[in-house]
Amino acid sequence: MIVSPAALCVPSTFDALSIPAARVVAVNAAVVANFSAESPEWLRFSQPSQSLVNANFCNVTITYTHPGQGDNVSVETWLPLDGWNQRLQSAGGGGYGAGRFDGVYGAMYGALADGYATSSTDAGLLPTPDPSGWAHVSPGNINWYNLQNLASVSLGELATVSKYVISRFYGKNPEYSYFNGCSQGGRQGLELAQRYPDAYDGIMAGAPGIRLPEASPALLWAQQLMREAGEYPFPCELDTVVQAAIDFCDPLDGVVDGIVGEPYMCLEQFDASTLIGREITCAQTNSTMTISATAVQVVTGTWQGPSTLDGRQLFPGPLPGADLTGNLPYSVAPGPALTLCTEEGCMGLDNVPAQQWVQLWVSRLETVDFDNLSREEFLRLLHQSRQWFGSVFNTNDPDISPFQKAGGKLITFIGLADNAILPTPLEQYYQSVSDVVSDVDGFFRYFEVPGLGHCAGGPGSLPIHLFEGLRAWVENGTAPEHSPVTITNLEGGIEERIICPYPQKPTFNESCAETGSRECWTCS
Repeated sequence: MIVSPAALCVPSTFDALSIPAARVVAVNAAVVANFSAESPEWLRFSQPSQSLVNANFCNVTITYTHPGQGDNVSVETWLPLDGWNQRLQSAGGGGYGAGRFDGVYGAMYGALADGYATSSTDAGLLPTPDPSGWAHVSPGNINWYNLQNLASVSLGELATVSKYVISRFYGKNPEYSYFNGCSQGGRQGLELAQRYPDAYDGIMAGAPGIRLPEASPALLWAQQLMREAGEYPFPCELDTVVQAAIDFCDPLDGVVDGIVGEPYMCLEQFDASTLIGREITCAQTNSTMTISATAVQVVTGTWQGPSTLDGRQLFPGPLPGADLTGNLPYSVAPGPALTLCTEEGCMGLDNVPAQQWVQLWVSRLETVDFDNLSREEFLRLLHQSRQWFGSVFNTNDPDISPFQKAGGKLITFIGLADNAILPTPLEQYYQSVSDVVSDVDGFFRYFEVPGLGHCAGGPGSLPIHLFEGLRAWVENGTAPEHSPVTITNLEGGIEERIICPYPQKPTFNESCAETGSRECWTCS
């Protein structure tokens, strides 16, 4: 007798799951009928927008616990009742969320519309961007089990549970399994390649939060510079310095389009000190003013990244072209040097997630007077964060040869204008993998996207065709030699471009008449 897929969408179909070191506590399964939703590209990152129309699927949520740890982790898997493409695509989280919240569901809608079975884990955490509700077991005592679930443990279990649910429902395993995420989701992707090499055939790790124990407090660095100076510049001053760098460095890549394509060259050649004393019209004061020396020092110091008093860099900073205030036209998020101003003057506004990292975990709820931190105290917190949480969250193990041997393919990308997760640590990671593992380009490729902000925003577009390149690489061995993107030029028009696997860069053929034609660009 043939059993309809809908008839299999009951808890008893999935009641034989065994998870190492865990115990299943609940299984829920229900048919969702005639469901429609939109999945915009800024929730899919490496895939185009998609519309889910009148979908019918089985929603399976399995909750389990690790005995003695007091957690309850849930994995949610959506199974198409018809049109399944024989593949799994798991979705990564964002911020301090592992998954199973609105933004992740938006990505899952697109995967379902494309025919994938799709899944996400909450790592046993609350569905909120605020981690204060789960960070401690008691005041001052870190819930290390929750941190470990977020960092890594839940990720291997996500693959195990998803594949089990698929095998029970369809009677076979997925032919190919993929993971796709950005920011925290990108970090999860790198973690999977490093710790769970057999979990997924293909991993797309966008703007991954690599070296998180250093990257989180480093987001407070611009504010620290202003605190030490005892002066908080107007956003118009900071924005003018950033825009001047963009204008000066724009031609360095061979094309004038409003985008810094050579940010490291820009750091070497642009002299921001020439702007000190320049008269500007300030939007915050509706009057003219001059750019202060402090404003220039804040911008250049932010680019340098956290450093000792004698100038030794401890962590990279954002690159020229990244929005430092959140006030530039293409901004989608507050910048690290954001100030709030009135007629009387300005005050600094620290990055809230970075403050939470320091307050909840590094200081363990001991009061941190962010308004009066000395350089010594700031660097102590940075060092302490790296010491205590490096083994849990660094996600920068270069030896991913087991993933290579398992046949996996890994693609990672980041926007060169990202002001939250920074390009330099990711470039350094790729280079370190190259030093340890042979034939890196045979399984791991890294793409830099000029003009793109943090997982969205900026004059550069998301690489919405990169995932199809990953799938072609996994399934027929065709490695992505480049991928199409677009940029918004100085006149507001859309031009075609390509991005290239590092260390190659897109190069314009000067014999071409139009810079906006993709055929005029090659990787070299």
